Amino acid sequence: MQAAQGSKDILKDSYLERARRVLRIEAIAISALIEQVDSNLAAAVDAILVSRGRVIVCGMGKSGLIGNKIAATLASTGTPAFSLHPGEASHGDLGMVRPEDIFLALSNSGETDEVIRLIPFLQDNGNQLIAITGRPNSTLARHADFHLNAAVSEEACPLQLVPTASTTAALALGDALAVVLMEARGFRSEHFARFHPSGNLGRRLLTRVGHVMHTEHLPIVRPNAPAAHVVQTISAGRMGVAVVCTGRELIGIITDGDLRRAIERHRRDFSELSADVMMTRNPICTDREARLQDAVDLMTEHSITSLVITDNRHLVGLVHLFDCTV
Repeated sequence: MQAAQGSKDILKDSYLERARRVLRIEAIAISALIEQVDSNLAAAVDAILVSRGRVIVCGMGKSGLIGNKIAATLASTGTPAFSLHPGEASHGDLGMVRPEDIFLALSNSGETDEVIRLIPFLQDNGNQLIAITGRPNSTLARHADFHLNAAVSEEACPLQLVPTASTTAALALGDALAVVLMEARGFRSEHFARFHPSGNLGRRLLTRVGHVMHTEHLPIVRPNAPAAHVVQTISAGRMGVAVVCTGRELIGIITDGDLRRAIERHRRDFSELSADVMMTRNPICTDREARLQDAVDLMTEHSITSLVITDNRHLVGLVHLFDCTV
């Protein structure tokens, strides 16, 4: 029984070592790109920046899948882009390619037949061609306006057959291209949010506080409210605060922390306290038109979980940090 368990442990160690070997090979491949990248990438960036068209990304097989991701990254970071299958391109989809578009073709060998067939059309159509290959002397590289060298010393596949390190290198180069373009365009988080409205960041940056704030059954107490009523209001409100108001005019706020400090200071006399004694005057506020992300930043900066929403110092709502998450 112990021998069987020992054999399983040895097998698991072997799995781990093989996995680490794959990661080492792929890490080396990406590290090598640092020295391989040259002025072609800078020139490609300039060409894309001045172009009035889109970046059309094309690759076959595994390269095509990597191309899909590169196109998606470009599109979401300010560079209009889409993927085009090379096989479908030769059967009519080239009609989507305009002369002002820039073509980005991926092929580790640089000799992928379905991609090479497109070169005459691209030349005749006036499209600039960026190639990502592992062979600078390949057909695709030689016909490209800009060649990005993604050569790797070996694949992580022990048979040297399955694209592994080479596809990782191509993906990393695509990321480098996209990020350089992103920075050159002055692309900011606000722009990113516009393309990701359903994401957490998009929701925070595009949503206004007024869209999520609580406006009904607010935990409001008057300045002369007794301590017991304050405690009851905070508990019932489930937002960790009570807002002290005269009518709707904001006077102050009482948090769970204010309650604890009042109990520590007054102990036996706590029950005799009124809200205006415990409250914090001039609490941190914002207005309903503030971005949700700004509200999150404000709450984070001041280590609070509830934010008062006012209009000319009149209470209009409350927003809790929980309301700012998805």
